[in-house]
Amino acid sequence: MRTVLIIDDNPGVGEALSLSLSLNDIRALYASEPEQGLALLAREPVDLVIQDMNFSADTTSGEEGRALFQRIRALHPDLPVILLTAWTQLEQAVALVKAGAADYLAKPWDDARLLATVENLLELAESTRELQRRRQASRQRHAALRARYQLGELVFASDAMLATLETACQVARAPLPVLISGPNGSGKERIAAIVHANSAVAGGPFVALNCGALPGELIEAELFGAESGAYTGANRAREGRFEAADGGTLFLDEIGNLPLAGQVKLLRVLETGRFERLGSNRTRETKVRVLSATNADLKAMVAAGSFREDLYYRLNVIELRLAPLAERREDVLPLAEHFLAEHGRQNGESVQLSEAAREGLLAHAWPGNVRELKNVMARAALLCQTGQIQLADLALAPASTAPAALRNLDEPSREVVLAALAAAGGVVARAAQGLGLSRQALYRRMERYGLPRD
Repeated sequence: MRTVLIIDDNPGVGEALSLSLSLNDIRALYASEPEQGLALLAREPVDLVIQDMNFSADTTSGEEGRALFQRIRALHPDLPVILLTAWTQLEQAVALVKAGAADYLAKPWDDARLLATVENLLELAESTRELQRRRQASRQRHAALRARYQLGELVFASDAMLATLETACQVARAPLPVLISGPNGSGKERIAAIVHANSAVAGGPFVALNCGALPGELIEAELFGAESGAYTGANRAREGRFEAADGGTLFLDEIGNLPLAGQVKLLRVLETGRFERLGSNRTRETKVRVLSATNADLKAMVAAGSFREDLYYRLNVIELRLAPLAERREDVLPLAEHFLAEHGRQNGESVQLSEAAREGLLAHAWPGNVRELKNVMARAALLCQTGQIQLADLALAPASTAPAALRNLDEPSREVVLAALAAAGGVVARAAQGLGLSRQALYRRMERYGLPRD
């Protein structure tokens, strides 16, 4: 049951508040002085505290309330606290709200406003607990995945990447082709390497070929090998990637760039395990697990006649979809810090991210995905002059170039900030919670938009 702790030296206040709360199905606990209230907090599950600012006779400074609030904050940093204050302590209460109190109400209070504030904070607290439960479950899944499978040094925190990796590891041991789809720079080869590392052929070679990086006329030679004189410049016989990957995994990136003639030969290898080098009539055999990747719409290519339908279904027995970085923003900061740590190990220096730089990284649209992020961090680490990367060091594209939906989500506009402040009754701490920002981050946006801090 939802529980509110009331700490006030006036029993009449405790009785009146308890009655109002109980009429709204809220359990009320009462303590007449701070130590009793702290003892109740230690042994009872409490969702919210309503506390007075003074507890001794003839005391009006509010210092006792400040001390109690600070002790509650130290022991229960996420517990919402409402301050009950006389007008003479209003400035003190406002200062505590800026320090993290959820709200303040002047005595005598308005019952309707108090109950509305309590309901809103209890709902917010429940949402916060649910978020914490989901995060804890995600951390447990994350730890279980790392304990059971080989993930290398892959850095991730998002549920989207976690789900992709769970599927990848689950299907890794099945000797079936896997198609990894996702935008350029999102880490498709890393996923392929993880599938190989957890497969039945993990002890064999992992060979990668980017079909988009070679001229069409050379891709077949790269895949199947060539005899001497098979084409201009072929001065000696050479093995192809299928031979090199025998007993292991062959990863074909940008598979949509494979010419139709190469597609026919690839289909034959997948079906029979047999192929011929260019310029040779000798049939060779290979046993290879084939993984492929694409950033193209292969179904549309099939419809257009540029990709064979039978090959598409042969490659796409299992599909792993890798989301763009813009859709898994929880990965941005862990990846950025990982790249900075790599820079530190290579150059013997420590570079940190400023708060403004962190916000800039989260607000950016990342059209180039993880590859873009890695390059941005490498450049920023070199340009940084103080050991702490500032927003300007990142040299990110202006926010106006990002998609509107992303910009509104991660960088609230002036109108959104004003609406949040109005809904919170002007209480910055509550508005910040509603926007998913820290108070300091919201204060910076208020300054940027020319909004008064009071």
